[in-house]
Amino acid sequence: MANKQLVAFIKEARKRGYSDYAIRKPLLDKGWSINEVENAFSSATPKIRIKSKNKVALYLDSDVLEVLEKRAKKKLLTLGEQIEDILRRSAISGGKAKKLSDKMDDKLIAIFSRRNYKKKK
Repeated sequence: MANKQLVAFIKEARKRGYSDYAIRKPLLDKGWSINEVENAFSSATPKIRIKSKNKVALYLDSDVLEVLEKRAKKKLLTLGEQIEDILRRSAISGGKAKKLSDKMDDKLIAIFSRRNYKKKK
């Protein structure tokens, strides 16, 4: 059973706009056990769960960041939306490539396939 005070704290923090990460980290830093915190979060979360986004920290070179910002502006997206779009498309195309390679019976056929063969001039 989750600690009722902890559940109330989490619900109030969510109402004020804090992300789960911003709520969880200070609780763990103050000495709450991970089991108590996770139980409280599962009790505070509605049973009908809406897919939430996870935070990811990226450290980008300033040149790369500039290119991404220009591309986002051109597509009328925010920088975060642009990066999310790139990652989503990469995951989708990577999944297709994996499925194709899984269908190959022999790895040698994949290596020496005519699809990858380029004629010498």
